[in-house]
Amino acid sequence: MTPSDVKATLSFSDGSPSMELPIYKGTIGPDVIDIRKLYAQTGKFTYDPGFLSTASCQSAITYIDGDKGELLYRGYPIEQLATQCDFLEVCYLLLYGELPTVEQRAKFSKTITNHTMVNEQMQFFLRGFRRDAHPMAVMTGLVGAMSAFYHDSTDVHNPKHREIAAHRLIAKMPTLVAMAYKYSIGQPYIYPKNSLSYTANFMRMMFATPCEEYEPNDVLVRALDRIFILHADHEQNASTSTVRLCGSSGTNPFAAIAAGVACLWGPAHGGANEAALNMLEDIQRNGGVEKIGEFIKQVKDKNSSVRLMGFGHRVYKNYDPRAKLMRETCHEVLGELGLENDPLFKLAMALEKIALEDEYFVARKLYPNVDFYSGIVQRAIGIPVSLFTAIFALARTVGWIAQLNEMIGDPEYKIGRPRQLFVGSAPRQVKPIAERG
Repeated sequence: MTPSDVKATLSFSDGSPSMELPIYKGTIGPDVIDIRKLYAQTGKFTYDPGFLSTASCQSAITYIDGDKGELLYRGYPIEQLATQCDFLEVCYLLLYGELPTVEQRAKFSKTITNHTMVNEQMQFFLRGFRRDAHPMAVMTGLVGAMSAFYHDSTDVHNPKHREIAAHRLIAKMPTLVAMAYKYSIGQPYIYPKNSLSYTANFMRMMFATPCEEYEPNDVLVRALDRIFILHADHEQNASTSTVRLCGSSGTNPFAAIAAGVACLWGPAHGGANEAALNMLEDIQRNGGVEKIGEFIKQVKDKNSSVRLMGFGHRVYKNYDPRAKLMRETCHEVLGELGLENDPLFKLAMALEKIALEDEYFVARKLYPNVDFYSGIVQRAIGIPVSLFTAIFALARTVGWIAQLNEMIGDPEYKIGRPRQLFVGSAPRQVKPIAERG
């Protein structure tokens, strides 16, 4: 990272001396002003709640242009990756920076496949949870506990340990999600099957029983694989920033990823597709398609607390590129399963039509986002709504690991320590209790 010839000059109206700040240019995207010496030279910090204008790191993994509706993994457009690659190829790309060759893909796939089983003790760990516990509560515990079962790969400063931990996490997340699901419904756990693809294996662990063989449906497998690809990474979002901040202390990779899982649980982040499906079910219970007009009126009412979930995005000011891909997949899945006339899905399509055509939503760029369609697809496949965020965590794990590894390998990496604007009491003295008013 080298500074550009152009510099920013910061001046103050209080008579403090001005200072020059270096400007860095990325490959693409906005320039960045380097303020690292600001406090040392001026005694002042910057104030940026939510870090909306602050670059916390340099990264070569994912790039988003929200105005253009563009998402790149390692420079490759998401549209090409989602249609020409499978999830494990995208995992390899995120971890190592390039798409794999035929030989590299075969070796990587074999490595991941050979790591899919989990320690049998995990079954007893699961029994400590209530059967009706939220899957994300279970996943937070299971992922954090992996450091107790696989302590031979917990040194975050050892590149080989980090690689082994990465392989284990990518491989075992589907197994853990499926185990959490089976535990919640009282069915026996299904062991991984090495002859199946990554996503087909996950679906078998989810839906098979010991009573009969399970044959994965290729259309559904590809749909879920695409969901994994579209959710694999998304720049410096809340959960990724959490993983980086947690990992900056030198904690082990399993603990850092568990922190990401916990952050993703929030409804404003990973729980968005769950919230979108719950919204659709609420509308369905209150009259269905015939009541959409009434619902839309409430959404438009400034005094109403009713929100349109699954539409719009904080980053994308244009159509979310992932949503376009997921929309195609959604219709493929509904067609394959003969669900075009299912009441809930007809409701979803009616709501989609209104959002794409109603000037109120078009003017505000409240287009359907990836969460709206991915929730519909997962429900159609048979995944319960409560498990949606766990599926998201499964997919995002590789992005978290890639970001964590990048941070640890950065020579400028330091433990995270945000500053604050203190607005509490000025220094004061403790009075004897008898003198306190």
